[in-house]
Amino acid sequence: MLPRDFHKIPFLRHAGQHAIRDVAHNIVWYSLPGGWPLYLESDPSDMMWFVRSGSLGAFKRNYEGQFELVGHIRAGEPVGEMSMIAGEPHSASVYAIRDTELFGLSKQVFNRLIRSHPDLMQNLSRTILFRTKQSKRGRNDISKVFSLLSSSPTIDIEGRAQRIAQEVRKYGKTCLVVTESMANQGAKWFDEIEKANDVVLLISQLGTGLWPQTCLRQADRIWVFGRADAKPSTPLLPEDSSPAREFKLVDVVLIKDVGKKPISKGKEWLEASGAARILQWHEGRNEDIQTLARVIIGRSIGLVLSGGGARAFAHIGAIRALRDANIKFDFLGGTSMGGVIAACVAMGWKDEDIEQRLWKAFVETNPLNDYVLPVISFASGKKVDERLLEQFGDILIEDMQRPFFCVSSNLRTATPMIHRSGPLAKSLRASIALPGILPPVVDGDDVLVDGAVINNFPTNVLMDTHRGPNIGIDVTQQHALDANDYRDPPGFLQWILTKGFHSAPPIAELLMRAATINHDPSQARDNIDLLVVPEVGHVNLRDWRAFDTAVEAGYSATVKILQDDEKADIFESLRNFSA
Repeated sequence: MLPRDFHKIPFLRHAGQHAIRDVAHNIVWYSLPGGWPLYLESDPSDMMWFVRSGSLGAFKRNYEGQFELVGHIRAGEPVGEMSMIAGEPHSASVYAIRDTELFGLSKQVFNRLIRSHPDLMQNLSRTILFRTKQSKRGRNDISKVFSLLSSSPTIDIEGRAQRIAQEVRKYGKTCLVVTESMANQGAKWFDEIEKANDVVLLISQLGTGLWPQTCLRQADRIWVFGRADAKPSTPLLPEDSSPAREFKLVDVVLIKDVGKKPISKGKEWLEASGAARILQWHEGRNEDIQTLARVIIGRSIGLVLSGGGARAFAHIGAIRALRDANIKFDFLGGTSMGGVIAACVAMGWKDEDIEQRLWKAFVETNPLNDYVLPVISFASGKKVDERLLEQFGDILIEDMQRPFFCVSSNLRTATPMIHRSGPLAKSLRASIALPGILPPVVDGDDVLVDGAVINNFPTNVLMDTHRGPNIGIDVTQQHALDANDYRDPPGFLQWILTKGFHSAPPIAELLMRAATINHDPSQARDNIDLLVVPEVGHVNLRDWRAFDTAVEAGYSATVKILQDDEKADIFESLRNFSA
């Protein structure tokens, strides 16, 4: 017997009773348990499926070889149709995010049906076009059903869920908080509330009962709430795996109380839960709740900063201009000096603090003039090590106020190294270790150097970190050298006699430029919603004294972008996201 609302599936809408009956007589019904694959990437395509209830996820392997969610396929939507029509292998793997019922049509049957009922092809084309529009800028990979799970009975999970829901509604979104008292419902009810709301928050305390298990299996994404003044149990989640857990669609929300001393680190919670991200909730900081709400609705704002030596000081001015325009940042990252400056923002420092700290660390005295007879580098790196520790101390990336990453280059594997955890100072030191200028950072068997060697503007990493709009600031310039420095160059002794020991010879600039020449700005910039490219070509990569000039260039360029009428819609949407 067909479901009562079978005809409401977009593929069948207004197709007529004869077409609906014809489809019904030729479909194949299929139940797919949560976590099971419907098909895998590169499999041949000979079927088109429609989701009856539940939810599917399309996944691809990212640059780190891990599954990355590409998009959700929800009730009523088709899956596998484009590969089948094109006669090509599937371009992604599709798994059940939760227990899912589907019906399918073989390629042979589909071709016969659309010849007999052309309206079916028109309906399918509309659905494909709509989903294509959604998929731009990640619109179709935003989770709708979140399970908010308390790791302790002392956490008021319902009260916290209601506070998040209140912030979500300020963005014009509907949000339903579902408690155990509403739990005596079937799978169809979950489909209905998902359709009726922009966001659904299922709340429970972690445990072995029916309701906690339901929350785990019905979630698009799981948020585990923990307290920094307590130790997590290991494992934190039940052993019987849920699909969201299997695909690392898990985050930790770590609650920090000003009056209580933390006794656990973010790293412990990540390891205990197998989470992909850690989000902070400092008691009394409403901006943390706003960040959580933006993350849930796919409106979190990312900021990515390129490397560029002294030119990266332009990032400071650009950030100040963006903050002046009431734009806040939820996820941050960068390469080399861009990573250092992004880390300052992720620490929660104000503009004045950032300027003072970076001036002291990199401008007051040159951090790269502790020259040694070159064996692996011109500088010993000790001054840079000291200054990074002075500014960032022993903070771990997992414990920063906002999620952060920086990029170094692994010379052993010839791949980028993404630093999302561990000591911040050490990670930044690896990210700025320009070959020949600073010694590499040795981590086990890995030899890490400046991230600019492989990925100087890591927009792709930021896109994989969250699902909202992204701002990028790129200070890379193609014309970075003064040719006169390399015409009939003086010998080493002559250079020392005329310039002294505190001025780096042109080889420093040459090595810095050679290390960053791999950067292809056009490809990286395509991933960005709002791009700022300050005019800093006149600033030498090693001219740390050009601090004020570079900062002003970044500020002016950003103000100009924000006043550009052609970019007004982008700017307004970013500002509204941060309201």
